[in-house]
Amino acid sequence: MSTGTLTSGPLLARIEVLALVALGGFAGANCRYAVSLAVPGLGGTLLANVGGAFLLGFVLYESRYAGSLSPETRLAVSTGFLSSLTTYSTFALQSAQSPPLVLVGNVVATYALGFAAVAAGRALARRSTRGESA
Repeated sequence: MSTGTLTSGPLLARIEVLALVALGGFAGANCRYAVSLAVPGLGGTLLANVGGAFLLGFVLYESRYAGSLSPETRLAVSTGFLSSLTTYSTFALQSAQSPPLVLVGNVVATYALGFAAVAAGRALARRSTRGESA
């Protein structure tokens, strides 16, 4: 079955998309909360964002190289779960509330580690699916 979108396709398919994203979002938000309890403050936000970047890199490149995940699974994981796990707004707020050196360090670390995490997720997807280089 094709997932369509929220604005096109049969009504049941649109409801399915909405439900999958909502379920993924529920799980991601709860995981994000658990991370914030385990590692409060900037460290927990950095961990959630970099971990989410790694997983998103893996999921999207796995789709490109092997296509083992169904479109429904990709939606639930990427748009639902990972969008709720990662948090740009908390990153921006915590950075802005930090002393200038911490602010700069956090921004540099978040972006550098985030890009590196996506690359690592891509490498893992390539290795695990034996895909061709993109």
